[in-house]
Amino acid sequence: MADLFVALPPATDFNAVIFGKNSNRPAAEVQDVVSFAAADHEAGTKVQCTYIELEQVAHTNAVVLSKPSWMWGAEMGANEKGLAVGNAPVWTKLNGPQDLEKKLLGTDIVRLALERSSTAGEALNVITSLLANPGQGGPVTDERGKDGWCFHNSFLIADSTEAWVLETAGTLWAAERVSDGIRNISNELSIGSKMDLTSPGLVEEAKTLGLYSEDKGPFDFKAVFSAQSQTPSDSSNSTSFRFRRGRELMEKVVGAGKFGYRDMFKILRDEDGGICMMDGGFITSGSQVSVLMPSSSPSPGVHWFTGTPNPSTSIYKPFFFGPGADIGGVTVSVNEKEEAAGAEAVPGDNNGDKPGAHALYRGHRRLCNLMDTQEEKGHSVLGQLQQLEIKCAEDVDDILVNFSPESFPKLRNIFQHMASMEINFYV
Repeated sequence: MADLFVALPPATDFNAVIFGKNSNRPAAEVQDVVSFAAADHEAGTKVQCTYIELEQVAHTNAVVLSKPSWMWGAEMGANEKGLAVGNAPVWTKLNGPQDLEKKLLGTDIVRLALERSSTAGEALNVITSLLANPGQGGPVTDERGKDGWCFHNSFLIADSTEAWVLETAGTLWAAERVSDGIRNISNELSIGSKMDLTSPGLVEEAKTLGLYSEDKGPFDFKAVFSAQSQTPSDSSNSTSFRFRRGRELMEKVVGAGKFGYRDMFKILRDEDGGICMMDGGFITSGSQVSVLMPSSSPSPGVHWFTGTPNPSTSIYKPFFFGPGADIGGVTVSVNEKEEAAGAEAVPGDNNGDKPGAHALYRGHRRLCNLMDTQEEKGHSVLGQLQQLEIKCAEDVDDILVNFSPESFPKLRNIFQHMASMEINFYV
């Protein structure tokens, strides 16, 4: 499950494009925040994705990713070029047993797009090429007994000049360009008849499948391929409710003035509308907000991640790309550490921690337990953390306005510095 948002100039602070996503995943899953440097690769090199290998490209960009610890791919992320991408599950009339065939997960496609693209347009081309070959598919959780869970994907792709919504039904797809204003997606198809690009022969393919005929009126991607009824529902668990709620919250912000990244924080913390999932089988396990600065700005963009479940009880921490930028290790679970450096497994504790979970996750679990058992003390700690986020955001505002390359050494470790300070509150 997921909710994604984008706001574009002239409706935004800093004349920036502001991207946001909540990743709502099975409650037992841990989500890491990791970074990888740019790299060159020799011809013939392979890259191992979650289930399958692909031919590697000659060069991959530096990326920062929020990802389930067991996957190769990422729920969301950004790259050094100022591109942000995230995916959302969708269910269509073309879903079936064939979707369990191990191909590329939507999360794999997100990471590949970030590693291989410099702009939103390039990312759109990368993603649609991968949808054609090798295609999307495979179990999307490693939980026992849930290996039959699979879906198709929609994507929100943004750079500093434009955004694209790309929605899929198997290998078929439609894309909508967003050049200004606001747009959001959730776990349903949302592109109707406004399709700026489509997969080759889309309408004819729909006719062949018996899903469309011209006597039904203009071709509408959502109406043709949606698996579920999209009639309005007042339930906060309804996908349509979350989609409408997200749109309403964004409209309220732009109706009152400029849309800023703090407004995105607030939307992603919305519990009443179900955008921030707190309880049940699915929770918001990670959250990202990216500020994609215009080319006229000397400042690089800033990418904020929680690295912990439930944005309402988490704080966002900033990451800047630049020379020597490093996310650090406190949001890297043992799965990633074993791959990178052969680290030993980290045992869980008696507070509901998961073996191998990263240090920030384990600390945050202690806060959640404290709020359950000593509510006043727990909320006091959370209040102090929220003040830390407020102060950090004030400093980031100054950086975005007054950035100079000479100041970057102070920023290269800012995420891990903030994450380490956060952990200190949990001790």
